[in-house]
Order: sequence, then C-alpha cells, then structure tokens
Amino acid sequence: MEIKISTQQILNFLLILSYIIFFGVCFEAGGFICNAIYIMMTDPIPTHKFWAEFDLTSVYHYDAGHFLVMTFFMSITAIMKALIFYLIIKILHDKKLNMLQPFTKDVVRFVFSVAYLTLGIGLFSSWGAKYSAWLISLGVEMPQIQVLRLAGADVWFFMSITLFVIAQIFKRGIEIQSENELTI
Repeated sequence: MEIKISTQQILNFLLILSYIIFFGVCFEAGGFICNAIYIMMTDPIPTHKFWAEFDLTSVYHYDAGHFLVMTFFMSITAIMKALIFYLIIKILHDKKLNMLQPFTKDVVRFVFSVAYLTLGIGLFSSWGAKYSAWLISLGVEMPQIQVLRLAGADVWFFMSITLFVIAQIFKRGIEIQSENELTI
C-alpha cells in the first residue's frame, strides 16, 4: 500500500510546526526582556538564573549597562526569529502561495522580508558574539555564545544571501510572467 502525501498536507504540517516554533521563540524573547526589566528594577540577585539557567551575574556586577547590552542583543535576535516565523505563518495561513502561479508580489515581498530579517539576525548575532568576547577579554565571566543564542552569525549571513538570490529570481519571474501576459 502506497501512501501519497500531498503538497497541501506538507504545507499544513509546516504551518503547525511554524506556530509551535513561533510561540517558543516569542516565549524566549519575552523571557529575555521581562527578566532584564525585572532585574534592573528590583533586586539583581536572580541574575544567576537569568533565563534558561545561564548565569549573567558577573556581567551585571561588572556593569549594569553591559548587562543591558547583552540582553538587548539576545532579545533582538529572538524577536527577529519570531518575526520570521510570523511571516511564515501569515503567508501559509492567508494562502498567499499559489502553486499554479508561484511568482507573485506577495511571495517576493515575503522572501525579501525574511532575507532582511536573517541579515539582521546575522548582524546582531555577530555584534553580540564580539561584544561577549570583548567582555571576556576584560575578565568578565560570560556564558558561551551558544547558550546566549548568539552563535551562528555566519549561517544567518549565508541564509540571507541565499534568500536574496531567490528573491531576485522570483522578481525576475514576475517580470517574465507580466511580459508573457502582455504579448498574448
């Protein structure tokens, strides 16, 4: 017995998976932001269990400004990741993907938006990793950048360039499609 999985079933599965990831990344971003605000406005004692059990006590005790900068980098990358999955959910939920005519302005706008967001994640991850390395060079004890969710800037840059190329291909596809419609 052969089981056929249709494209629509795969898209429905990806929509559900995107919702799960979106909520997870939103929860993470909210945790970073809320914990940073709580620590800055109240007692700094809980910095040893900032979020996901990693320790930012030494950064906070060294300088609260550096603590805020690190949480800013962590928060902004998490927010951009959430925005990517929001866009994925939006395009899948609104059924803007037309398999019969894939070259649409909505799809090009989507791919460009995700490309810019991945570029932003790459930039902020890179800056955050460099800032963390700089703090370490000053003698501040820091968690690894993987734990801070700032690793992999090179992968985000690679993904961004790939998406920009795909967006340009889709943009050219729209031009060809509209030229063909004019000649008929």
